[in-house]
Amino acid sequence: MRLCSASEIMAADRQAIDELGLPGVVLMENAGRICSERFDREFSDHFPASVVIIAGRGNNGGDGYVMARVLAERGWRVTTLVLGLEDAISGDAGVMLNIIRKLGLQIHFIEDISALKNHFSAAAPALIIDAIFGTGLNSDVRGLQAEAIALINGADAAVFAVDIPSGVDGSTGRICGRAVNADLTVTFDHAKIGHGSQPGAVCAGKLKVVDIGIPLTGRKQFSSHVHLLDKTEVQALLPERSTVGHKGKFGHLLVLAGSPGKTGAAVLSGSAAVRSGCGLVTVATPASVHDIIEVKLTEAMSCSLIDQDGLISLQAQAQIEQLLAERQALALGPGLGQSSGLIELIKVLIASIPVPTIIDADGLNQLAKCLECLQGRSDQPLILTPHPGEMARLTGLTVSEIESNRFEIAQNFAAKHGVILLLKGARTIIAAPDGRVNINSTGNDGLASGGSGDVLTGLIGGLLAQGMDGFSAATLGVWLHGRAAERVADLQGTAGMSASDLLPQLPVARQELAKGVRSC
Repeated sequence: MRLCSASEIMAADRQAIDELGLPGVVLMENAGRICSERFDREFSDHFPASVVIIAGRGNNGGDGYVMARVLAERGWRVTTLVLGLEDAISGDAGVMLNIIRKLGLQIHFIEDISALKNHFSAAAPALIIDAIFGTGLNSDVRGLQAEAIALINGADAAVFAVDIPSGVDGSTGRICGRAVNADLTVTFDHAKIGHGSQPGAVCAGKLKVVDIGIPLTGRKQFSSHVHLLDKTEVQALLPERSTVGHKGKFGHLLVLAGSPGKTGAAVLSGSAAVRSGCGLVTVATPASVHDIIEVKLTEAMSCSLIDQDGLISLQAQAQIEQLLAERQALALGPGLGQSSGLIELIKVLIASIPVPTIIDADGLNQLAKCLECLQGRSDQPLILTPHPGEMARLTGLTVSEIESNRFEIAQNFAAKHGVILLLKGARTIIAAPDGRVNINSTGNDGLASGGSGDVLTGLIGGLLAQGMDGFSAATLGVWLHGRAAERVADLQGTAGMSASDLLPQLPVARQELAKGVRSC
């Protein structure tokens, strides 16, 4: 699903009004009526309950005034609380406010927090309509509006958000200090980035996109390329697979992983690569743990590397370069441990690496200490897959700062460093250097367990080895990884899900995706 920024949808709205002459009140009437229909459909079991509409002073409030009129006509007990004085409401919103005022509907103009609490309590709402802020909000909410959001979230009532939950930045998903937690959000024309990206996505609840009559003909194209992934979009990424192919035709991945106490990470990555559809996988690991890896691995090959104090170091450079000469992709990082020798090795590899590469886990922790080495590196695609803690080390930001603005931070990092940045977590973000962003829609809390990231690394590495471009491999890998977790959850729930539970579900998820797309 295509997502747009707040500025893009506002530009389309202005074009319809200013250039095409479509009256703004017509669009507002359309928006309010369609929202009312969705409200009726969703909350019919509550009819004719008490409904409180909390409206701001702008056009979002105007949509709320239309809803007040339409819902009152249909028999709902509607009270409208306007956050501001009557003479502060102008333009199209003022027109709609004047109509409900003349109809004698119950309206209260709220000037202070005390009055807000009193009127809200007196109305005893079973349902609340949030019409305070629209998608244009990008600064922190304060004062009366902040208190209104707190009252909404603290009420024992279902919440309907008009266009976007108030307090969510429509262009990033950032929470502007405080945001409404809605059960249902109805948005206009296109879903916004704030609906798809965390933490804003969780505030939206169930999301419905509706057409309010903004003309498509002659509309300027959106400049952003952001998608909330759906099955159809991901299906198109599946690599071709010949029925007469052999293992040498489906790519050979090299995995650099493992150290004392962390052999499981190497095994999970190698096993996931095998499950990706990759033809051959070699797991190269320090000599100190090679025998353990060789026992644990079955389908993947293993290779012993010169080590230093049990860890891979710069001494293994020649071996690794020789291995890479016959491989199509590299996965680096799971369970490698930390040492100064590993930092030097990463610097050398990044400068001259001849194949597409994915770096995760300990590889990222070492890279954070020499981030400057990303400048002037080889022109091969480079995928970084941090979780929020690793992203904090890469950027110098705190984890809370990362989590509060995931979309913008990921997009900016990818552009600045020329990498494909995969920021893990709920609604994982895949950002390309050219500004493209995909937001994943699969997965569950079962992935919050040790080793699931190692599986993802091997899976994406295997897709790279099969010839996929970096952005597509990262996108498909994340989607399949999440879908595999969903399949495991269907069988056993999420509590106690282990990373190894994902492995047999990876090819099933891929086949599930491929069905009906092409015959093999």
